[in-house]
Amino acid sequence: MKSGDSRLTHGRLALVGLAVTTALGLVLGVIGPFGSYLNGAAPLRIVYWVVSLWSGWVLFGLIVPRLALWARERGLSVWIWAPPIVVLLAAPMTLISRALAQRMWPGAFEVGLLEWYGQSLIVSILATGVPLWILARTAAPAAEPPTPLSADPRDRLSAHLGREVICLQMEDHYVRVHTPLGSDLVLMSLSQAMAGLADVDGRQTHRSWWVARAAVEGVVEDGRNLNLRLKGGLTAPVSRTRVAPLRAEGWL
Repeated sequence: MKSGDSRLTHGRLALVGLAVTTALGLVLGVIGPFGSYLNGAAPLRIVYWVVSLWSGWVLFGLIVPRLALWARERGLSVWIWAPPIVVLLAAPMTLISRALAQRMWPGAFEVGLLEWYGQSLIVSILATGVPLWILARTAAPAAEPPTPLSADPRDRLSAHLGREVICLQMEDHYVRVHTPLGSDLVLMSLSQAMAGLADVDGRQTHRSWWVARAAVEGVVEDGRNLNLRLKGGLTAPVSRTRVAPLRAEGWL
């Protein structure tokens, strides 16, 4: 991810976090969970919860983006590193929210520190769930488009066959590419394969065959049938309609 994209992601994450914590603080202030409904009117509870959650998001905002960048460089999923971080950061949030509550309502709570931590952990999970989900979506690498197959049949051959093409032979929806080291089937039409070999001096000798001129070693006549003798003991047929053009070009 580019630095500009990273800043955009972190900026959007901060705005989402602020919106989520504010909305959650309003909701918690109204309903007064964990016994907070016993402490004053709703406006005061709302102030407590919103300020607590804002404080928590500042803490999370200082640590989570940097940790996310570190994890992304190592290919770690957000769901691997985020849960333990939320568990750890809930500890300082326990101290912050507890100090704020004692400041606003001295002696109002008789809740143990461990129980308070459990409450802070629940609220931290609620407050960070949506932003972390967004971070997971934005951090996920976009699927790369498949690399288009080369139009050159030589690029689709196994490496051990080399790149010298003797001839092409059409077989159903495939083309068999013959080389001095063997042959292989390539999924493409004969016309596509010939276009991919535009840099090779060759001609289509038959509706199902194309021959490289450098591979021709002779001509074999069998009555009215004409074939080209090629390297490696191969023969390629020449259709009657192509005899005259090939003879005019000096092939025969």
